[in-house]
Amino acid sequence: MAAGAGAFAPFPGHPPASLHEFPYPPQTRPRVARGSPTGGVPPAIDLVLGAAAGCLACVLTNPLEVVKTRLQLQGELQPPGTYPRPYRGVLRAVGAVCRADGLRGLQKGLAAGLLYQGLMNGVRFYCYSHAEDAGWTGYPGGTVAAGAVAGAVGAFVGSPAYLVKTHLQAQTLAAVAVGHQHNHENISGAFKSIYQQHGVAGLWRGVTGAVPRVAVGSATQLATFASAKDWVCEHQWFGEGSWAAVLAGGMVSGVAVAVTMTPFDVVSTRLYNQPVDADGTSFQGLWGGTKRDGGESCPAKPGPEMPRCIGVERRTATPGQGVLKMLAVPELCPVHHSSAAHSPP
Repeated sequence: MAAGAGAFAPFPGHPPASLHEFPYPPQTRPRVARGSPTGGVPPAIDLVLGAAAGCLACVLTNPLEVVKTRLQLQGELQPPGTYPRPYRGVLRAVGAVCRADGLRGLQKGLAAGLLYQGLMNGVRFYCYSHAEDAGWTGYPGGTVAAGAVAGAVGAFVGSPAYLVKTHLQAQTLAAVAVGHQHNHENISGAFKSIYQQHGVAGLWRGVTGAVPRVAVGSATQLATFASAKDWVCEHQWFGEGSWAAVLAGGMVSGVAVAVTMTPFDVVSTRLYNQPVDADGTSFQGLWGGTKRDGGESCPAKPGPEMPRCIGVERRTATPGQGVLKMLAVPELCPVHHSSAAHSPP
C-alpha cells in the first residue's frame, strides 16, 4: 500500500502543504504545578522533611558534637602551655567524656540539639523551597545566594536552642571542665534561667556568630553537592540517581563545608558559651571574637568534622532534596593572649 493511501492514512488525498493544514492541534507540554505527584515537593513538605532529616542526623552525630564543643572551648583565651588539656584528639576526647560523664555524657544536650535541628533545618528548607518557586535559583549564583539567605534565617530562628545546647554540652566535672560552666539542670531549666537573667534578648546571645556560620555552610553545601554528584555520574563512576552517587556528592560537600565553616564555628561556640557579668562579655560579636584571639582560633588539623559532615550530608541529602546540615568539628590551635585583663573567668 502506498504511503498516505488507505483508510488508516492520516492524510488521505494529499499531504498538508503547511502546518496550518495539519489535522491535529500542536501538543504543548502541560505546566506541572509544584506539589503535584509529578512535580516538586511543596514548601510545607520540605519543612517537615528537612526537620526530620536534621533530627535523625543529630541523634547519630551528637556524640561528635559534644566532643567538638569541648575541643573548641579548651584553652580559650589562654597562652599555649599554660592550661591543662584533658581533651587530646577525637578518640581520646571521647574516652575523657565517657570517664567523666559516663556513656550518657556523649548524648549531652541531645534534646536541645533536636530542637535546634528541627527549627533550623525546617525553616531553611522552607525558605529555600519558596526561593525555588519564585525562580530565584534560576539566576546565575541564585542557588548559592538562596542557600545562604535560607541558612541565615534558619540559624536566627534556631539560635536559642543552639545556645542552650552549647551550655549543656560544655558542662562536666570540674577536673575536666573547659570554658565557662553555666550549671543548667536540663533544657527547660536552661531556657528559664537565661530568660529570667537576661530577658528575651538573652536567648539570642551569640546569634551574630551563628548567622554567618550557617549562611556560609549552606551556600557551600549547595554549591558543591549537586556539582560533585553530577561529576561522578558524568564520569560513569556511579549510576544516575544511585545511592552511591548521593554518597559521593555528600562526601565532597561535607569536606567543603567542614573547611569553610570551621573558623565561624569556633567563634560561634565561644560566643554562645561565654559568661555575662557586670563588665559585659568576653567577646563582642563575631569580629570581636576573632580579634581577641588574634585570628588564631583555627583548627590545627581536621578533627571529627570530616566524618561528621560527611555522615550528615549522606543521611540528609536524599529525603530533603540534597540540602541540609553542616557543622564543623575542629580541634583548636592554642590561642595566643597577651593581656591579663582578657583572661577567662
